[in-house]
Amino acid sequence: MNWLADTIVLSRLQFALTAIFHMLWPVLSTGLAIYLVVLEAIWLRTRNPLYYHQCRFWAKLYVLNFGIGVASGLPMEFQFGTNWAPLSEFAGDFFGSVLGFEGAMAFMLEAGFLGIMLYGWTRVPPAIHFLSTVMVAFGANLSVFWILSANSWLQTPSGGTFSDGHFQVQNYFAAINNPFMVKSVIHMALATLETSMLVVAAISAWSLMRSKAPEFFLFSFKLALVILLAVAPLQILAGHESAVQVAEYQPTKLAAIEALWDDQAAGSSPAWSVLAAPDEASGSNRWSLALPGAFSWILETRPQLSQPLRGLNSWPADQRPHMVGLLFYSFRVMVAIGLAAAALMALSLLFWWRGRLSADSLGQWPWFSWAWILSAPAGYLAIESGWVVRCVGRQPWTVYGQLRTADAASVLPAAEVLTSLSGFAVIYTVLLIFALYFGSQIIAKGPNLSLEPPNGGGASVLANPTPSA
Repeated sequence: MNWLADTIVLSRLQFALTAIFHMLWPVLSTGLAIYLVVLEAIWLRTRNPLYYHQCRFWAKLYVLNFGIGVASGLPMEFQFGTNWAPLSEFAGDFFGSVLGFEGAMAFMLEAGFLGIMLYGWTRVPPAIHFLSTVMVAFGANLSVFWILSANSWLQTPSGGTFSDGHFQVQNYFAAINNPFMVKSVIHMALATLETSMLVVAAISAWSLMRSKAPEFFLFSFKLALVILLAVAPLQILAGHESAVQVAEYQPTKLAAIEALWDDQAAGSSPAWSVLAAPDEASGSNRWSLALPGAFSWILETRPQLSQPLRGLNSWPADQRPHMVGLLFYSFRVMVAIGLAAAALMALSLLFWWRGRLSADSLGQWPWFSWAWILSAPAGYLAIESGWVVRCVGRQPWTVYGQLRTADAASVLPAAEVLTSLSGFAVIYTVLLIFALYFGSQIIAKGPNLSLEPPNGGGASVLANPTPSA
């Protein structure tokens, strides 16, 4: 239990706890905001009350996630000043600015229009209300841009020089548009939308199993499926491109997630390990289940490697990631879930094409409904696994190649960090219980189908300003 007296380990555990918990909430609010934009556009186009009820129901889950996300996100960012002050001093001129942009631009934009989106149905004209929903979605996804830009800079720092223990910004645009940024933003934006649609589909499948509001939830299930069919293939492509980028800029991370210990020569056709038991002490895998010659196909879509790859043993132990087993299996969990979700969507599309995707059939196929229900937590697990690969694989660096994690942590008494870590664990457990309780209440209650659309279908309320919740 020596780690209980190690300030750096405890600070890393605390940041991991707060980051993993916080990530649960903006994932859904970011993707669900886009879904609400689509729903309201359909409502304005058709004036069908079904789509208005869709907007009102799913907005409840959105605002629940938004609230928990705010409560859990603020403590996470404050840690850059408490537990990671040397990092803030080293990179604050850029890193702090970008996090400030996220709060001032994205969060404030989202929060500022949220009240209109929730309570402005009868208080503003339909076009203004739709604009507010668009701005909420834009703000939520702008957060993805700024957060991923900041994190990508930690992975591939650029746009300035490092001198005297400080990063000097010379070109803000180059720093923001660092080599990892574009593909990382795309990968994460698609992940939030895909997971959000898995949640919508899971809730819809659960409700259809219980014959609750079948017309309502069959529509939400099919709309989520349509969006997923567009997003899932793009996500697989984006994930592959991100892996190729890792091979170029972070070869130690690639070697760790593949448990690749020995160098691989150009022109070789190494096997790809599906399962393995990495042993860092011996610098090898105790055993592995591998596909011969598959690694070059997966990485470069060709039968042989075009360039040599270094194995973990070619780097000194203090220059490469540890916890290889965690990285190896986190990457495979993420990939496996993505492929399984795509297969489930293909099966659902086949049922739909054959005319078997109806409220009655979904209620009669428990296995199919449960597959969709379980896809929602699987989506979250895939995202969390991806962030484990992204951040743990960057070790031993906080700013890759420039600032080691051991030098980025504040010098604090271990007992104080352990106390704050324990406090966060308790508080976040309580928040999770309340979130699950209120979320389950929203789902159990279902949509209010008796709710009258504003002014008989969205006409201007300037002549009839009667408020409605």
